[in-house]
Amino acid sequence: MDEYIEIEGAREHNLKNISLRIPKRRLVVLTGLSGSGKSSLAMDTLQKECQRQYMESMGMVTDFISKPRVDSIRGLSPSISVSQHVTNRNPRSTVGTVTEIYTYLRVLYAKLGVRVCPACGQSIHPVFEDSPAVSEEVLEPSEDAIEEPKHMPCPHCHASIPKLTMAHFSFNKPEGACATCTGIGIVTDIAVDRLLQEDRSILEGGVTLWDGWVREYYADVLLAASKHYGFPYEPHLPIRDYGAIARDMLLYGAASEQFQRHFPGVKPPKTVGKGNFEGLITHLLRKYREHDGDPEESGSKKWDPYFMKQICPDCQGSRLGREGRLVTIRGTTIIEAASYTLLPLYAWLKQLKQELPGESLAIWEPIFNGLADRIQRLIDVGLEYLSLDRKASTLSGGEAQRLRLASLLGSGLTGVLYVLDEPTAGLHPRDTHKLIRVLKRLRDLGNTVLVIEHDTEVMKAADHLIEIGPGSGKEGGTVVGTGTLEQLKAIPGSATGRYLREVDIAHPPVTRRAGSGSKLTIEQASAHNLKQLTVSFPLGCLITVTGVSGSGKSTLLFDILEPAAKSHLRLSGDMPGQYERITGLELIDKVIAVDQAPVGKISRSNIATYTDLFTPIRSLFAELPEARKQRLCPKHFSFNTPGGRCEKCRGMGTLQLDMHFLPDVEVRCPVCLGKRFKENVLAVQYKGFSISDILNLTVLENAALFEEPVITDMLNLLGEVGLGYLQLGQPTTTLSGGEAQRIKLAKELGKKARGHTLYLLDEPTTGLHPSDVRHLCRLLNRLVDAGNTVMVIEHHLDLIAASDWIADFGPEGGDAGGQLVAQGTPEDVAAVQASYTGRYLAEHLSR
Repeated sequence: MDEYIEIEGAREHNLKNISLRIPKRRLVVLTGLSGSGKSSLAMDTLQKECQRQYMESMGMVTDFISKPRVDSIRGLSPSISVSQHVTNRNPRSTVGTVTEIYTYLRVLYAKLGVRVCPACGQSIHPVFEDSPAVSEEVLEPSEDAIEEPKHMPCPHCHASIPKLTMAHFSFNKPEGACATCTGIGIVTDIAVDRLLQEDRSILEGGVTLWDGWVREYYADVLLAASKHYGFPYEPHLPIRDYGAIARDMLLYGAASEQFQRHFPGVKPPKTVGKGNFEGLITHLLRKYREHDGDPEESGSKKWDPYFMKQICPDCQGSRLGREGRLVTIRGTTIIEAASYTLLPLYAWLKQLKQELPGESLAIWEPIFNGLADRIQRLIDVGLEYLSLDRKASTLSGGEAQRLRLASLLGSGLTGVLYVLDEPTAGLHPRDTHKLIRVLKRLRDLGNTVLVIEHDTEVMKAADHLIEIGPGSGKEGGTVVGTGTLEQLKAIPGSATGRYLREVDIAHPPVTRRAGSGSKLTIEQASAHNLKQLTVSFPLGCLITVTGVSGSGKSTLLFDILEPAAKSHLRLSGDMPGQYERITGLELIDKVIAVDQAPVGKISRSNIATYTDLFTPIRSLFAELPEARKQRLCPKHFSFNTPGGRCEKCRGMGTLQLDMHFLPDVEVRCPVCLGKRFKENVLAVQYKGFSISDILNLTVLENAALFEEPVITDMLNLLGEVGLGYLQLGQPTTTLSGGEAQRIKLAKELGKKARGHTLYLLDEPTTGLHPSDVRHLCRLLNRLVDAGNTVMVIEHHLDLIAASDWIADFGPEGGDAGGQLVAQGTPEDVAAVQASYTGRYLAEHLSR
């Protein structure tokens, strides 16, 4: 039992009563098609039972934790799971704060920094008498700790100034944050030219935010305000003809300084109806502040075009106040140090160690050791291109997972079961070997490393392979085969083996499209690490943007091209990154950017509601004879509104149990037994299925059930993008980055296309088995054949080889990237020896 984890009778989700043995202290790879049951086995069975058994061994009550549907699991170890879900969406979190490397830098600058006296402007050097060494407490301070303000005299002018502390370098504390942007780094204003159509009156649509009866209502409110204060106002007057008073009322409202200067001492009306109007700009900025600087959360997507983000003019995006910005160590500010990618940062620290005077070494040594250890672990997992000031919310699922993996490397634990979900996501083939070394290091410490993975290089490096399948959903859930990659290749029912056998077969050459003859050109792009880059893309093609991680691909597409295209089409107020000009945007009618950001922030959002499938399904159920007999309407089949839903769980099917000092636990609702709805609603059935049953069926199962085109068209699209295995009721908060991107793509494809659309995609193959990538290729080719342009950031060689045009960036990541290394057809790029992508592509094409 000490040599294996033995599972008997696993039946969770689609698992078909499987039994298997997993060797301990080995690198084990779970593979199979998307939806075959890999996560059900690894996360929902193994990981869940590990936690349950561990809690039992500690004498904790586990009755509230539902036991996985499995007969028995023997030989389990304490487990740690590392998933791809990016849970940190805080705009204040950075790579530096998450890894604590920035905390160490703050200690360094607080103790060794040369500051500028705010009174006389002279430089003040650090004094070491009262701090001979740095304790571990100082090195790992609590962010909530209150540092008592202490003062010191300036040695030059003797003015009393506050002592330099770690707080001066924290953009999350009032002492250190820039007052203008409150430590966010950007300021948000309203694009008034998009909010108003000056040549129209309010009743004619002069305020683009208002439509229908809302126009008439607010026209009456403004008329009441004009009577209260006694200023001229005419609802039918074009906005450009408003006087200063009426304009200030419209934009800033009755309570604003801008308006009150006209009527000092006059009390505003008591109600909105009597003229206490809030003001358009005031209202939008209030919504923005209430949602912590996220316009998408401030009420409605339709407001996005009115928000205009710009770099803070005071701190230039650095987030810090003036005091922290001016402190230097050997001429380098903490802002500059945080902007270095990890390799140059490591080199700067080593140089600093040699240059610092002897009296500061007692402070320096423990800080350097902590910094060096953390930086090296990040480099080991292939994240050397990251900088400390990179926002945590911009990390991909794979990057977030590798950050977590790097922290685990420092723990030194042994005898642990590590469960990882596709750690190669977002890695260039060049860097996969680094990750494999890390996984083997964890194994060599005496741990069992269980990895869900589709990458064939990781499969080759595994000690043991387990394939779940043979298909997805109901067609999966069995053990297809175990052993080495070559052994899987010999199994007829293995999807992995079938893919590898097909790779060995010669295929006819792919026909490359020449495009429409027009080009989209970005000139002199310089955002982040882009080095005055000029690049052209042929329109009417399938284009892959390639290169090692951190080479500038996302910067070009999502920081420059996307906001520029949306600004050109008046879809957004965001200011694009730095560039000289972009030509060819006039040839594009629509831009759709599909990234890996989460699609749902609340657990009530699921596959059916997000794709708008639930609306026609509810309408269909409301038309059934039993529904008519009970006088039920579509809202009774909604779990989001009172009426037909179970009110005990408010339509969720589960209840949250407060465990006090432990995390909350989700348990099945005792009233509806997880079915979400009341008994009379569940009695209405379509072909023998209740509305609850429909939510529990997968996309493919529902596609075979329904006949109505308005429903089946979207279900088929979800199947085509490789999501046929998802249940319609699955919360969107549980989707991986790749799944989130593909469901967004399916939703966009379900809309009627008009004109030439530019699609921008960020690694859509994430989470797909190699054989599923071919289905995605066919779908993307259909988009191009319909007269559109598809640009894809991608590492998967199958999709790269299937594209018409490649733009390859590099040569390295971070500061050593940002250049165009190669461009042209896959054959052109494969011939460029300086391109890492080209080298791997040449080998791939030669097969």
